[in-house]
Amino acid sequence: MDNNPLEVLKTKSEWLYLLLASLSIFLINLSFLFYQYHNFKTEEIYQVQGYVQNIYPKERYNVIKIKTDEFEFFTSIDKDIKVKKLDRVETNILTTKIDFLSYLKGFYTKSINLNIDKNHKHTKHQLYEKINKQHTNEQISQIYAALFLAVPVQPFLRDIFSNYAVSHLVAISGFHLGIISFLIYWFAYIFYRPLQDRFFPYRNRRFDLLLISIVGLFSYLVYIEFVASFLRAFVMFIIGVYLLRHNIKLISFQTLALTIIFIIVFFPKLLFSLSLWLSIAGVFYIFLFIKYFKDLNKILAFVLFNIWIFLALNPIVHYIFPTTSFMQLFSPIFTILFTLFYPISLALHIIGYGDIFDGLIEFWLVQEVYTKELFTSPFAFVSYLAISFLSIFSKKVFLVLNFALCTFNIYIFAQL
Repeated sequence: MDNNPLEVLKTKSEWLYLLLASLSIFLINLSFLFYQYHNFKTEEIYQVQGYVQNIYPKERYNVIKIKTDEFEFFTSIDKDIKVKKLDRVETNILTTKIDFLSYLKGFYTKSINLNIDKNHKHTKHQLYEKINKQHTNEQISQIYAALFLAVPVQPFLRDIFSNYAVSHLVAISGFHLGIISFLIYWFAYIFYRPLQDRFFPYRNRRFDLLLISIVGLFSYLVYIEFVASFLRAFVMFIIGVYLLRHNIKLISFQTLALTIIFIIVFFPKLLFSLSLWLSIAGVFYIFLFIKYFKDLNKILAFVLFNIWIFLALNPIVHYIFPTTSFMQLFSPIFTILFTLFYPISLALHIIGYGDIFDGLIEFWLVQEVYTKELFTSPFAFVSYLAISFLSIFSKKVFLVLNFALCTFNIYIFAQL
């Protein structure tokens, strides 16, 4: 009997049928979004209700990001209007200059008569307040709210994360899913095992616990409002469970391709999500690492893994975020330490002692870091993407990729 894992789709015709079906569903969903946009444009002044996602302080006014059930947008408000994150607001916005693409991506528009609805609280509000009460430093509260509830941080903190190249640790994604699913699995195991042993021993315990984990993860996904990077991780988790159940190869670029297709087909707006594409890029290079370094000594592979992923992603990251500092070289170490910090800090917040690391975080926040803006050129960016993609099929091209990523990183850090 052949125990080798099977491929997801074996023939070109199977892929063709999948793509045609996906395209059909995508167009249907896109048509529905256009219908919503058409209704939105029928009124020059459109009344909306939504929640404040983030606040961007300016010298004479504030810019706030509001999320409604249908779209997200930015607008300016007077500094006299005291809004907080997760406040429910009602306002009227101008629609005349908003095209369909902007509607999908998120847009800026003028607003009229913004009111705070104090009678309605966001579903995250209670936990958000519990986090705040455990900290005296507002910036630290924001960090933990981002880590646990996917509440966006202010630009000041976002810049600090960029200085240290740790933005990927704050964005809730695959790593966080791994820890959360582990906690759900083993917590459920404690209660499920005696019940199964007594009432239905014929059931597959591991599979049932995975199903419970999926329900828990989906509930969390809904709670954080389908954050793109976590959605990507959740879809891959679902696909992974299915593939393992049917003895189909799990760690493959086909799996990643199916994940991308599924997300874009059913969530067309995420086509414009930067966090989604950065998350996908991270998984892509993880798969490349596994493909070509799977035979390395386990200890060496563990040490090399975070370093190589950091170096491989840098040409892509610097095309979007030019901030460069020597502290970014420690990003692989921060990533390893975070694997301990995240579950411990989560547990501490649950029992009411979330402030234990506050002194250490405050010390980290006030450190001055010398930075310089260094971009990846468009030509280098496109070339690097092409080499990366071709590395899937050729080890020789993969060697070229390693030369390219080493050359790029030496080049940018030599300019500091």
